[in-house]
Amino acid sequence: MPADGSAPFSIPAQKIGFSSRFLPSPSSHLWLSKDVSLQPRSGRKQSGACRARCSLETAIVSAGQVMEVNKDNFWPIVGAAGDKTVVLDMYTQWCGPCKVMAPKFQNLSEKYLDVVFLKLDCNHENRPLVKELGIRVVPTFKILKDSKIVKEVTGAKFDDLALAIETVRSS
Repeated sequence: MPADGSAPFSIPAQKIGFSSRFLPSPSSHLWLSKDVSLQPRSGRKQSGACRARCSLETAIVSAGQVMEVNKDNFWPIVGAAGDKTVVLDMYTQWCGPCKVMAPKFQNLSEKYLDVVFLKLDCNHENRPLVKELGIRVVPTFKILKDSKIVKEVTGAKFDDLALAIETVRSS
């Protein structure tokens, strides 16, 4: 169960592009906060956990953590987040301002447990996604809601990023 007490959601690792060699065990799950309504056999609606049962391995994302994504698993993870706010940090290994923002981004993920925090290395392998997202400078932060980009913050502007997350969360 996620730390914020919301319902867990899991999807198979292969559907989000993870290789089984990077996973800790076959029973690991991707935990994204997602409120669901279940219809038990009694016919009475209840709120609770919904976990897809599958023989495939799954990956772990916990509340308060930042998950590294790539061109193969980004959109499936965003889709699995449902109506949750998703914040994507696009960075490069050599970028000084990106290195300054990384611990601040981690702190935001610990503060907003109802938000999914992702990071994408804008390297050669992820170039197709970088182009699709229209990245021109790093760091760039994209905020998504319902799988749509609703806000963007460019540069190492922590206060602007925090305000943008707060605005999208409350909308």
